[in-house]
Amino acid sequence: MALILHAGSTNKNAYKALIAAEYVGVKVQLVQNFEMGVSNKTPKFLQMNPLGKVPVLETPDGAVFESNAIARYVARLKGDNSLYGSSPIEYGHIEQWIDFSSMEIDANISQWFLSRVGIRLYLPPAEEAAITALKRALSALNTHLTLNTFLVGHSVTLADIVTTCNLYMGFSKIMTKSFTSEFPHVERYFWTMVNQPNFRKVLGEVKQAESIPPVQSAKKPAPPKESAKPKAKDEPKKEAKKEPAKPKVEDAEEEEAPKPKAKNPLDLLPPSKMILDEWKRLYSNTKTNFREVAIKGFWDMYDPEGYSLWFCVYKYNDENTVSFVTLNKVGGFLQRMDLARKYAFGKMLVIGSEPPYKVKGLWLFRGQEIPQFVIDECYDMELYEWSKVDISDEAQKERVNAMIEDQEPFEGEALLDAKCFK
Repeated sequence: MALILHAGSTNKNAYKALIAAEYVGVKVQLVQNFEMGVSNKTPKFLQMNPLGKVPVLETPDGAVFESNAIARYVARLKGDNSLYGSSPIEYGHIEQWIDFSSMEIDANISQWFLSRVGIRLYLPPAEEAAITALKRALSALNTHLTLNTFLVGHSVTLADIVTTCNLYMGFSKIMTKSFTSEFPHVERYFWTMVNQPNFRKVLGEVKQAESIPPVQSAKKPAPPKESAKPKAKDEPKKEAKKEPAKPKVEDAEEEEAPKPKAKNPLDLLPPSKMILDEWKRLYSNTKTNFREVAIKGFWDMYDPEGYSLWFCVYKYNDENTVSFVTLNKVGGFLQRMDLARKYAFGKMLVIGSEPPYKVKGLWLFRGQEIPQFVIDECYDMELYEWSKVDISDEAQKERVNAMIEDQEPFEGEALLDAKCFK
């Protein structure tokens, strides 16, 4: 049985596996006439991926979904290639850049572009946050590429394939020359990659976006029909105003456009005596005597019946060997938590004066459990161990105080950074 890739022909996430296949020398057959919203809803497809997301790779041994996992699978099909480097440290660095480009570059480009074309809700503050985070990530990538042609070593690796595909939507859809000129080494890198023969076989000719797409406004309801009245004999017919064509976004992300959601269950909870915005204002406005004012105010406001407190610890702290990558990882997590802003407050600490850095957090959520919609929508959640705070335990309560206050040293170690979600 051949390797069959289920995805549309312009899906940038499918390109990762197709380009890897060119380098490895294996045949991956793209499904013909794949139609998003139809092909991915068949019983056969849902058996391969119950969420109905694309791409999915059908293999003789079973299906593989998630584009990075598919690319990794294809890259490992033949051992005599350099896509995974030539040493354990190169392997680690390849995985590092795959994660970095997916979490810090692709996620922010997607947020910026998809909200512009009407796939996600357009909110100016969310767009500004995405652009700021994207610029920070591109700046870090630009610094690395100052002295490097490729991300790892001296030839193309899977890190270059995934990163280039993650940059592809940005360069071709929304990142104009005036935007990317701030990152000249990223520009040089991208155009070098897409013009490599194996990339070009899959991507074809790539052209940079000339303008940022206008915000796609929602359609207005049709006005009520007026009573019919006779037309003048020679009155010309009015041409119907044509709606501008909506941009194709098949290559935008690994799932179809979200459907309208029911009212958030948290809005149906009994009223709480704790007004979250009042606590956030107190936190933001307290500049001196923080313990006496903000911390005391927090516990005076806290409603253990309407809210719950949670500690989190990043599961893979031993991988946090580069400070800016660790900080960007946390920044990306906070940005993706934006959907919970109405229902949550958080503190994230990056701890340590030297690597590996530890990432630990404190979160206040509406309700007695971590909201299910946050678990479902923010994939970073599964990267952390979560434990509910027992406020009857004075040691845990004091740990809450220390995290809100950005106490240093924290648990005997220096703070590299402290970030607040409010």
